[in-house]
Amino acid sequence: MSATISPEKTLHYPVLLNDVINIITPQNGGTFIDCTFGQGGYSKKILEFPNTKVIAVDRDKNSFQIASDLKKSFKDRFSFHNIKFSQIKDLKIDDEIKGIVFDLGYSLSQIKDLSRGLSFDSKCELNMKMGLNDFSAKDVINKLDQKELEQIFKYFGDEKNSKLISKKIVFERQKKNLDTQDLVHLVKRAKKKYYTKTNPATKVFQALRIFVNKEINELTKGLKESANIVSQNGIILTVSFHSLEDKICKFFFNHLTKQDKVSRYLPEKKSTKMSFSLITKKPIVPSSRELEINPPSRSAKLRAIKKIGIYENDKNVFLKFNNLLNIEKISKKL
Repeated sequence: MSATISPEKTLHYPVLLNDVINIITPQNGGTFIDCTFGQGGYSKKILEFPNTKVIAVDRDKNSFQIASDLKKSFKDRFSFHNIKFSQIKDLKIDDEIKGIVFDLGYSLSQIKDLSRGLSFDSKCELNMKMGLNDFSAKDVINKLDQKELEQIFKYFGDEKNSKLISKKIVFERQKKNLDTQDLVHLVKRAKKKYYTKTNPATKVFQALRIFVNKEINELTKGLKESANIVSQNGIILTVSFHSLEDKICKFFFNHLTKQDKVSRYLPEKKSTKMSFSLITKKPIVPSSRELEINPPSRSAKLRAIKKIGIYENDKNVFLKFNNLLNIEKISKKL
């Protein structure tokens, strides 16, 4: 799920690359996990520095070719695993992990691949599967009931017209199974009264993509596992591209970096030491120069924390997002 988006078809542009490198400091060597390998932008840059190793992960099988080419150049310093980043706990890692990077967006090549159904211009099947999936977006809009679709559009896409759109989907699919262009035109008709500079179907597509790839579950599990795996003084870094992702990253990082205060009015209790410290008190965003080169990076937000103590796994840390995780569980019906 690489967030590297380029304005040129042939140019691969890793978002906030310089900031990522400045924070994880591969200049000093070490082993890093690239949880969203994509087109390999961050991995390639890290490997430019001697005494570095990269363990790359991506659920997209199309990353195999890029990973294979990189393996030829860095045989003993690079490995690739076609798994979801929620599964990084299953990796057999002997080295200390100096940094773990999550780049949570999508590459231009993925969007341009019309067979995925991520683009509004796609004439292909409404797919949206990024790899290792159990169902497609076409399954979602043709099989889930109106209330379930409404929840997906409302909470994953912040779509104000979620009820109207889901109602129209259920009505139209009685005539035929809906596909990419059917959905685009349906949403446009449903929102014709509302002026928007972006494609009217943007939020619906975002919501479906999140649901199909179970991105909330993936992110929460991936973050928890990274906190266990990263070594002392190691760094966890995220680059998010929409507010829901950033909200989860911010919440988790704040949770890990807070120190419990002991009240003098309560029974004696030892204060809990922080297991991580904040590197970025405020998110780092692209510079004006980067925005000129790569306008789609405008929504990127980089956050990072450093491990400074023993991390005690908190199974309930993401209770705040249980409503979102429960919506993803609707997929069991598919």
